[in-house]
Amino acid sequence: MSETENRFEPNFENRIDLSALRTQMEAVKQEVKKVIIGQDDVIHKLLMAILAGGHSLIEGMPGVGKTLTAKLIAKSIKGDFKRIQFTPDLMPSDVTGSSILDLKTNEFDFKKGPIFGNIVLIDEINRAPAKTQSSLFECMSERQVTADGESYAVPSPFVVFATQNPIEHEGTYRLPEAQLDRFLFKINVDYPALAEEIQILREHHEQKAADKEDLVEEVVAVADIVRFQQLVKQVFVHEDVLNYIGQIIYHTRSNPNLTLGASPRASIALMEAAKANAALQGRDFITPDDVKYVAPAILGHRVLLTPEKEMEGFTSDFIIKQIVESIEIPR
Repeated sequence: MSETENRFEPNFENRIDLSALRTQMEAVKQEVKKVIIGQDDVIHKLLMAILAGGHSLIEGMPGVGKTLTAKLIAKSIKGDFKRIQFTPDLMPSDVTGSSILDLKTNEFDFKKGPIFGNIVLIDEINRAPAKTQSSLFECMSERQVTADGESYAVPSPFVVFATQNPIEHEGTYRLPEAQLDRFLFKINVDYPALAEEIQILREHHEQKAADKEDLVEEVVAVADIVRFQQLVKQVFVHEDVLNYIGQIIYHTRSNPNLTLGASPRASIALMEAAKANAALQGRDFITPDDVKYVAPAILGHRVLLTPEKEMEGFTSDFIIKQIVESIEIPR
């Protein structure tokens, strides 16, 4: 362990035992990597989101494995997995559920929709109209469904993975900034490298007609995920690292290249994601490197570029990295 890491360790004896968390999350990674090749960073961030109790927006070109990666992570966890295909004719009740008249009792009975799951995969979230999107975001932010004046809590843990395609915008409904802010991460899935592409072809050829999903086994109980989420909340954060996070968020609000800065919700997300990253590496304290690693995926979708910078071809991720690099790292 380096001197820099020692600087941010807690100065008390009671440490958090993260060995089971690290071992079981590594087991999930290995199960998913039986099928998914070349997306280690995407898998790692999705596991971070689960441990931090946050939701993820997964964006990438068609065919890069967005949906499959999310499905395989869900399959490796012994929980209730639900999948919803968003379409232009999807109604809010198709997501949340609806009240149905029971003819025997002459009373309305609420039938829960597919949103009531531990891990919920939303395919092509931007293809459903705004009203349906709003019903989903109520569940994501408040972790409950309100119907006919009654509230119904979603199960715990509750994590949403949503996919969207950055092209083919015809017939889609753009997610407003206020709704994008509900996602802990926006994860961009890139094309594989040449060597990875060849490996994908080789393994697909060798497996012949075998169903890839059958290769992945359940390795973590849902009760363990709840316990791990509680452990992550206990990860130590030094006062200097808190100040470092605050500085990053503050500078997004005064940067001349941005018309919209990050909110206090973003600063909390930055801290919680950094805790999850530290925990996955077996550390019970976070360092500035944890913050730097998660910052682009946390902040990229929460800020807005000026029209001039957009026309020049800049991206929000590039500006975020500039801001992070301009702030002095605590030593």
